[in-house]
Amino acid sequence: MTTTIVQLLQSNTALWVSVAAILGLVVGSFLNVVIHRLPLIMEREWMEQYQELAGEPNQNTVKEEQPPVNLVTPGSQCPHCGHHIRAWENIPVISYLLLHGRCSNCHVAISVRYPIVELITCLLSAVVAWHFGFGWQAVAAMLLTWSLIALSAIDIDHQLLPDAITLPLLWAGLTISLFPVFIDSQASISGALAGYLCLWVIYHLFKLITGKEGMGYGDFKLLAALGAWMGWSALPIVVLLSSVVGAIAGITMIIVRGRDRQVPIPFGPYLAAAGWLTLLWGTHIADIYLRWAGSLA
Repeated sequence: MTTTIVQLLQSNTALWVSVAAILGLVVGSFLNVVIHRLPLIMEREWMEQYQELAGEPNQNTVKEEQPPVNLVTPGSQCPHCGHHIRAWENIPVISYLLLHGRCSNCHVAISVRYPIVELITCLLSAVVAWHFGFGWQAVAAMLLTWSLIALSAIDIDHQLLPDAITLPLLWAGLTISLFPVFIDSQASISGALAGYLCLWVIYHLFKLITGKEGMGYGDFKLLAALGAWMGWSALPIVVLLSSVVGAIAGITMIIVRGRDRQVPIPFGPYLAAAGWLTLLWGTHIADIYLRWAGSLA
């Protein structure tokens, strides 16, 4: 039975892409939970550590007043009225449309981000499935894609790239290089080292010249993870793409929305987007750039 299903997915690209898209919708719903709860979990852990170090009294009382929160419990609920989301209200995208974007109990508007994250995860998963076909490369690329979506959204909200995602992503890249799925172990290790050191050097040079911090250590770890997945040779493309897109987005926000130039812009989403594009089309992007650079010479 299993062999038949595998053969069917291998031979029928449309079916495989459809399965990946549906899986992406389901995973996108879970990513919304990760995006919302992981920073909250981290904040509570930091507060508990601070209380322990500061020796503040009534630590146990504080812990008892706060219900336990993780990625599984408590069940999904409305942040405004506490209404527990029923199964039919938690169907990706469809429930949002059926509820007209509002809580069924208090009728307060539900953030449009939820269906957007689900749709983006669905779309990118389908693209990955179409690009790589059925196989381990597609499975690994989907895991990377889902992680990058979560990291991007958290960085936009909190200017934070959690170690809980970046470090497992780094180790995953090093681990799959043993087989290898995309690159061999030597390229993976050198990519991880080069990725971290590249932004580490830029960070300290910028700080030395301006006296300001241009980025966070989470960016170093994310580029190291991308290097572990794609090798050191892909890093120039990732850095170039992320810098160009980041500069364009930053200038646009300043002009259109009047954003304060002193307000930091998270770099993680641009790194994530550049890394995803490089994984799928890095060779083509490099060829286009070289042809363009050659025409200017």
